[in-house]
Amino acid sequence: MDAPTFTVGIDLGTTNCSMAACADRDPAQSVAIPQIVAPSEIGEERLLPSFLFVPAEAQFPAGALALPWYPHARDVVGTFARAQGASTPTRLVSSAKSWLSHAAVDRRGAILPWQAPEDVPRCSPVEAAARYLGHLRAAWERAHADAPLAEQDVVLTVPASFDAVARELTMEAAELAGIEAPTLLEEPQAAMYDWLAQRGERWRDELVVGDVVLVVDIGGGTTDFSLIVVRDDEGCLTLERVAVGDHILLGGDNMDLALAYAVRAELAERGTELDDWQVRALTHAARTGKEALLADESLAAVPLAIPTRSSRLVGGTIRASLTRAMIDAVVLEGFLPAVEADARPQVVRRTGLTALGLPYPSDAAITRHLAAFVGRAAALPTAILYNGGVTRAASVRERVRGVLARWLEGVGKPAPRVLAGSDPELAVCRGAAHYGRIRRQGGVKIRGGTAHAHYLGIQRAELAVPGVPPRLDAVCVAPLGMEEGSEVTLPQPFGLVLGEEVSFPFFASATREGDRVGAVVKPQELQELAPLEATLPAPEGTQPGAVVQVHLHARVTEVGTLELSAVEHTTGARWKLSFDVRGTGQS
Repeated sequence: MDAPTFTVGIDLGTTNCSMAACADRDPAQSVAIPQIVAPSEIGEERLLPSFLFVPAEAQFPAGALALPWYPHARDVVGTFARAQGASTPTRLVSSAKSWLSHAAVDRRGAILPWQAPEDVPRCSPVEAAARYLGHLRAAWERAHADAPLAEQDVVLTVPASFDAVARELTMEAAELAGIEAPTLLEEPQAAMYDWLAQRGERWRDELVVGDVVLVVDIGGGTTDFSLIVVRDDEGCLTLERVAVGDHILLGGDNMDLALAYAVRAELAERGTELDDWQVRALTHAARTGKEALLADESLAAVPLAIPTRSSRLVGGTIRASLTRAMIDAVVLEGFLPAVEADARPQVVRRTGLTALGLPYPSDAAITRHLAAFVGRAAALPTAILYNGGVTRAASVRERVRGVLARWLEGVGKPAPRVLAGSDPELAVCRGAAHYGRIRRQGGVKIRGGTAHAHYLGIQRAELAVPGVPPRLDAVCVAPLGMEEGSEVTLPQPFGLVLGEEVSFPFFASATREGDRVGAVVKPQELQELAPLEATLPAPEGTQPGAVVQVHLHARVTEVGTLELSAVEHTTGARWKLSFDVRGTGQS
């Protein structure tokens, strides 16, 4: 195959997707994305909202949802899909990327829209992500008929906190969409690459050795924190990602819901009660109002209309408004309170039974999660880079910087500088394209490797005791920071069971920097992930359940995924271990 003409960066976002491309040494430019904006009307937008709407039969005239590459469309993604969710929320798929990383559900199962009525067609989180990526691929190829996306250098971004399973499923979604073997890049790193591209060689005048850049990424559905340190490598400035925060399901979506609750409370005081369906519709309306108020500080309020109809019968509307006071009380004081550096997320006592759904944190205060991250990383930031649509609001940026400035002042340090010049909504796709070009042509790269250390559970060989289950150890198979394209073999041998279904408990940690390959630790100190599941074939003539001696082998691929395999001690026979994503909360 000829060398690719373009490097294409794709941000598969929880709330919005975007795409950028560059050729040769031209700067990365965002790509306009054709999409349905109203029945039978196609418009071009820089963002593709990450929503899939499945209309009822005959809800729209034939051809109303048609696209040049999808003439018989019976569903719709993007701007119009998001708008329809305000009136018919039970037919809207949203937050697919968050579901993609949720280990308690069957991520390949048809579970979305979550808790939708039985007559609504469903899809899996993997299929929903593939639907958005497929739309981006088709849009690209309509504009670049001579440069199919499969033949370009594609970089696809994921949250820094995505574990190995979520990354593997992202690759699966890309493959379903016809995007073969894209390179994965962490979103905060992509934002940093965009800033580097915007500043050119001037970045060396703005950052010095010892600087610690905190990337604050508050998007529609998630919040991510990363720390990138400036180091001196034989007289040259280098960048290294040294810490990654947890995958926190907090963002603009949570703010929209909280604002909807505030509006509902005001309506209740006036004698108007809303049911759950109406609150879901109100939440979509609150998103538009929030964005308008955060974008224009002169606005005091925006009107909201709440439907009073089912998905099939037309009725009236309830009028309400979203005010500046609500924004200040809910968004700033509720999600970004001014807390001390020693603050930590509040943990409430859990009930024995809970509704199945996304694992939202019990504490919605983003600044408390930030305090925990900075405290755990034990590195005080000297500069801030904002990313994510929520940080477009000046009031949000000022609140975060003010909180950090108080923490630093308490230890005699100056307030952090703000690295300006990047678009919080398009930085990730542009930075991904810039990174792809650096991989081919050279340039400043951010070091870091894997964001998590990974471990497999190993059953102990010890005497059986009645009533005591076999105990597990966790052995490190891939240390924190393992670089793409590298591979390791564990020094100690293990026994591998063949010919029958077996499970391999799988764990991760974003903080255990000292564990080396083969280190044995307590599973209780780690985060448990989806297990590895397999029925590994036994050689001919071998009884099911036979145990062979193997060494475990781990490889971080060039595209950023983790591959694990077991290699037989004498013959070299190899068995690949695959992730189980069926979960425990199947719908």
